[in-house]
Amino acid sequence: PEALELLRTKKKNLRILKVATPPVLDLQVHPIDGGALVQSADKIDAFGDNPENWTLVSGDPADVDTLRDLQFAWRSLRCVKSNAILLAHDNATVGIGMGQVNRVDSCHLAVERANTLADGVERAKGAVAASDAFFPFADGPQILIEAGVSAIVQPGGSIRDEEVFEAARSAGVTMYVTGTRHFFH
Repeated sequence: PEALELLRTKKKNLRILKVATPPVLDLQVHPIDGGALVQSADKIDAFGDNPENWTLVSGDPADVDTLRDLQFAWRSLRCVKSNAILLAHDNATVGIGMGQVNRVDSCHLAVERANTLADGVERAKGAVAASDAFFPFADGPQILIEAGVSAIVQPGGSIRDEEVFEAARSAGVTMYVTGTRHFFH
C-alpha cells in the first residue's frame, strides 16, 4: 500500500492486481529447429528411485552393500546425459559411459574408464551398473557381465526385456528393474 501511494504521486490511476501463482509444470522444453522437444522432468525421489519398489528379474536379491551401491549408481545416473551407463563400487563412481549413440558403446566406455586408471586395477570387476534407459538387446548387459559387473539396475520396458533378463540369469548376475527411466535429452 505504501508503494502504491508513492507511485500515485507520479500517476493517479494505478491499481494493484492479484494474479494467481501459475502452476508448476513437471515439463522441460528444449527448443529445436522447427519446434520444441517437450519431456517430463526427471524428479528426485521418483517412485523408481526407492529400491523397495524395484523388481528383481535375475539372480539372488542383492545384499545390503550391493543394494546400497545400486541405489547410489541409480541416483547418480540422473546427472549423466543420453545412453548413460554408470559403474559404482563402495558408494563411489568407478566408470561412466555417456553421450554415445547407442547403449553398447556406452557400456564399452564405462568399462574402459573403470579399468584404465593409472594404478592398473580393473574396477569394473565386482562393481554394479546402472543404465538410464532399458537395454534394447542383451549385448549391452553382456559387455558389463564379461567385465565382471555383479549386479545391474535398469528401468526395463524393452520389447526384448526377457532376452536381456535371460542373459543376466545365464551369467548369475543380479538384475533389478525400476520402472522409471532417467534418459532425457
